[in-house]
Amino acid sequence: MSVGRLLSIGMLLSLLLGLGYGAYQHGRSTSNNEWEARWAEQGEFQAKARVAAETSARAEEQRRQTAINRAGSNAREQNQVAAIDAIDADAAGQRLHIAAAKLAAGDSRCASYTGAAERGQTATRSAMVLSDLLKRADARAGELAKAYDAARVAGLACEVAFSSLPQPRPNAD
Repeated sequence: MSVGRLLSIGMLLSLLLGLGYGAYQHGRSTSNNEWEARWAEQGEFQAKARVAAETSARAEEQRRQTAINRAGSNAREQNQVAAIDAIDADAAGQRLHIAAAKLAAGDSRCASYTGAAERGQTATRSAMVLSDLLKRADARAGELAKAYDAARVAGLACEVAFSSLPQPRPNAD
């Protein structure tokens, strides 16, 4: 075999190896480019999904906070109405106490003879005791009504705030 022929076989072999290597590199770079494009596309999708999830979470948080703020505002308004009603009730009770005291004081002026006077004094003492008892019972009832109103308003506000929260789903197990 001649040197010229060996050189041409060597060159042909080198050319084939070079073409094979070039095809391999081209395939690898094409594959890498495809994966990089998919990776970038997936990254964009995840970024958009994250932004959408954050926006949704913020909107839900704002909705809940608005509901809680509204419940607090309504509770304050109801407490103000209850306080005004309590003032009105206290005023009515005070008028009742004054009327009861006048009635009790009026019983002592009724008699012209001694037996009636003694009964009048006994009735006056009894009326005064009943008037005082009425006054204390009315004051206690007012305190209890104020406490009940405050507890009711707080309970309703708590219920509204709780209902604005998402409820857990029962397990399917």
